Amino acid sequence: MKKEETLHTLATILILLVALEHVWILILEMFLWTKPLGLKAFGQSRQAAESSRVLAANQGLYNGFLAAGLFWSLSTGDRSVQLFFLSCVLVAGIYGGLTAKRTILYVQGLPALLALLAVLAS
Repeated sequence: MKKEETLHTLATILILLVALEHVWILILEMFLWTKPLGLKAFGQSRQAAESSRVLAANQGLYNGFLAAGLFWSLSTGDRSVQLFFLSCVLVAGIYGGLTAKRTILYVQGLPALLALLAVLAS
């Protein structure tokens, strides 16, 4: 396999992983927010989760849009669409890491950054 093909394959795999991660975040925020797994994932009490349930579902929907955009970018192979949606995820990861919870920077931002760099290198 040539270097260009390897980089393209790596970029595709990383984009797919970022998209799947955002599907998982959608599920956590929209459907599991007040369940034991959601409570544990976000480190909150049942009362806090109940009072923020609607906001979390809204966040989950936006994460679903990010995932849809990434899947779309893979289906079209359009590099500019890939760069746009990966940049959106990276900005969200940086913002979340700075304002909500530091680990968001690593869990959401780092994979997006790696995928972005792989797309740029391919």
